[in-house]
Amino acid sequence: MEALKQQALALQEELTALRRDFHMHPELGLREYRTASRIEEELDQLGVAHRRIGETGVWATIRGTGAGGGAVALRADIDALPIVELGCAPYRSQNEGVMHACGHDAHTACLLGAAKLLSENLDRFGGEVRLAFQPAEEFGNTPPAFFAEGFLDGVTRVFGLHCAPDLPSGTVGLKPGPNNAGVDRFTITVHGLSTHVATPHLGVDALYIASQLVVALQALATRRCDPVEPVILGVGTFHAGTTYNALAETAVLEGTTRTVTPGTRARLREQITALATETAKLYGGTAELAWDGIASPLVNDPEAAAEAAALVRETWPEKRVVTDRAISLTGDDFAEYILDVQGAYAYLGTSDSAREQTCHNIHSADFDIDESALPFGAWLYAANAIRWLAQK
Repeated sequence: MEALKQQALALQEELTALRRDFHMHPELGLREYRTASRIEEELDQLGVAHRRIGETGVWATIRGTGAGGGAVALRADIDALPIVELGCAPYRSQNEGVMHACGHDAHTACLLGAAKLLSENLDRFGGEVRLAFQPAEEFGNTPPAFFAEGFLDGVTRVFGLHCAPDLPSGTVGLKPGPNNAGVDRFTITVHGLSTHVATPHLGVDALYIASQLVVALQALATRRCDPVEPVILGVGTFHAGTTYNALAETAVLEGTTRTVTPGTRARLREQITALATETAKLYGGTAELAWDGIASPLVNDPEAAAEAAALVRETWPEKRVVTDRAISLTGDDFAEYILDVQGAYAYLGTSDSAREQTCHNIHSADFDIDESALPFGAWLYAANAIRWLAQK
C-alpha cells in the first residue's frame, strides 16, 4: 500500500481545489444539481462509468482487472446545510444561507480522489467497486433509493468516512460496535374540544394534555431506560390554540429520540405511543402519533473496523488510530448500508490546533477543516476497497 499512499499524497493540490469548489457552491438536500454534475464531470475525465439515482444521486462503478473478485461499496454524502457561513475564507459559500458545515464537501472530494486512485490501479484488484455519492444525508433515510436500484446486491463490504473536528489531523477513529445513535422523529397530535375558558368542563383542553406530555415524556428516558445506556428524548416544537380565552382544540408536538441499540429504539417508540394515547384519554382527548425513521444506530462491524485499522497502522505508522472514540448521539444514515453488510465508518481527524476554525464542531457557522487530511481520506477509501477485493 506504500505506492498507493504516495499517489494519494500527490493529490493534495487537486483534492483541495475540488473540496473548495464544492464548498463555494453548496446545495441543500435533493437540490444538489450542480454538485452532481461536477461529480460526473470528474468521473468522465477518469473514464469511470456512472448513472444517476433519482435526480441528484450518482452511482459510479470501477471494475478491476487483477486478481480477486466480488463487490465492495464506498459512500460519500454530498448535501449542505441551511446555515449562513460566518467564515471569511476566500472559498466561503457563494450561496447565501447555504453552507457545507458538516464536511460533505470534503467527503465528496475524498471519494473522487479514491476514484482516481482506483482507476490508476485496476490491476491491483478484481471485481468491482461501487461508489455512492448520496444526496440528502441531512434529511436521513435516503439510502433506500440506491438500494432499490441494487446498489448493495452482491456487495460483501462497505466503507465510508466522516470529518471529525474532535480528532486532530493525522488521526482516524475506527471504533468497533456502536458509533452513532439511531434517530427517530415523532409527531404527536392531540385532539380535544374547544370551549370558552370560563367553562372548561364543557370542553377538552388539548394544550393542557400536550403540556403534561412534554413533562411526562422525560420520565421515559430517566425512569424506563437503562441509565448506563445513552438515550435522548427531546421535544422541539409545540403548537396549540388560536386565542387567549378558549381551550385549544388541537395541539401538536414534534420531537426526536436518540438511541444506540435497536431494542431500546423499539421499546421507546412503544412507550411514547402508549404514554400519549393514555394521557390524552385520561383528560378526555385523543392522540395520534406519526413516526419518521431518520437513521438506524450506526454499528461498525468489529472485523471490518479492525481490518481497516490494521491497514492504517501497516501503511501510515505516523498516523494515530483511535478505537475508543465516544459514541455520538448525532445520527448518520450510513448506518443503513451496514445493517446487513459488513462494513466500517471511519472518522477522519480534520482539526489543527493552530487554526481555530478547524476546531469548531460540525454544523457550526464557522466550521472548516484542515485540508491536509484529504489525501489520507482518499487513501482510506481506495485502500480498503483494494485490500478487501484482493483478498476475495
